[in-house]
Amino acid sequence: MLSLSTYLTEQKNTHMEHLEDSVLNGGVDGTREAINFLRGTRDGLTGNAKKSVDITTKWDGAPAIFAGTDPSDGKFFVAKKGIFNKNPKVYKTNADVDADTGGDLNTKMKLALAELPKLGIKGVIQGDFLYAKEDIKKVDIDGEPHLTFHPNTIVYAVPEKTDLAKTIRGSKIGVVWHTTYRGKSFESMSASFGKEIASGLRTTKSVWSVDAVYRDISGKAMMTKEESEEFSAILSEVGKIFAKLDKNTLDSISKNEELLLRIKTFMNTKVRAGQRIGDTTKFTSDLVDYLLDYFGKEDEKRKTPRGKEGVTKRKEDVMKFFQNTDKKKIQMIFDLMNLLVDAKLILIKKMDQAKSINTLLRTKDGYKVTGQEGFVAIDKKGNAVKLVDRLQFSNANFSSEFIKGWQR
Repeated sequence: MLSLSTYLTEQKNTHMEHLEDSVLNGGVDGTREAINFLRGTRDGLTGNAKKSVDITTKWDGAPAIFAGTDPSDGKFFVAKKGIFNKNPKVYKTNADVDADTGGDLNTKMKLALAELPKLGIKGVIQGDFLYAKEDIKKVDIDGEPHLTFHPNTIVYAVPEKTDLAKTIRGSKIGVVWHTTYRGKSFESMSASFGKEIASGLRTTKSVWSVDAVYRDISGKAMMTKEESEEFSAILSEVGKIFAKLDKNTLDSISKNEELLLRIKTFMNTKVRAGQRIGDTTKFTSDLVDYLLDYFGKEDEKRKTPRGKEGVTKRKEDVMKFFQNTDKKKIQMIFDLMNLLVDAKLILIKKMDQAKSINTLLRTKDGYKVTGQEGFVAIDKKGNAVKLVDRLQFSNANFSSEFIKGWQR
């Protein structure tokens, strides 16, 4: 199995996993990583000068955007995630953009191609598109005028009578940067997270360019003694369960690709329904029912004996885990994940107090206050996981109740 750091180096920063999923993805080693990420993040919020983890804020921008110099010819380019295809798709002229995109994406990529060279980017950086000038709206929120932009699920709102609003109003494009790349070709590039990117770029009025590094300028996100004790008590329970866990059972999930995928897919159905793992006895029983239903539907789709045999083989490979494993051992894994989520939510709630820009969800009736999309924790080896309140942001992202920025 690939380590998380190897996965991110080989696959670039095109996908990042939730902290608690490290238990499933990495087994014993992944669980240790998750615990260390939590400890390191806690240390950063208690003033520990020897913190082992850096934090960045996840902005809910769209689309993902890459910009910089093509190492093969020295020319400036912009790109979306197709940059890491076998045949990289990069845009160096408007004609390149027209040949591969249309609609709103076409407009955004052309704007980026025109404006981002002004930043003097060295190498290649990745970020998220936040707005074009026409995306900025003036909205009254609680009787106060704000400038807003709404790239995806979250609406970002800045009080109109602030210096930040003045800067945004005077710009043509807004981008948040979070990843740098180094390498002699797109194929060989490796990602580096948690760097202060924007400070190394030129400033220009037409581009509002920020980096995602987490900053608690207000000091509001420092954990109190009581909060730290509550967090430590949860980690203590995590440690007790981890010590009792059957390590072979834990590792067998990460080694069974389809079992791993099906468990994570089931967990996402829970998130869509606004539910946590909760009662692990019921969760495990519901998971088995879900898998049997899934493979039943897969069998119905197949019309040939060979196709049905393939589904039967897949089903047997997955279900033998439940048939050959004590249910209590499986439930302990989900008990552990529950506690990791409890600890994670304490950190998210605390860090969200330091946000420098208002975050909202838009409904047909108005706006609802929400937190940041989440945060990313990066250790000294370059491993990274996301810290997201899945019942808040992920559920809102899936839900039709909240209007998305791309819905017109």
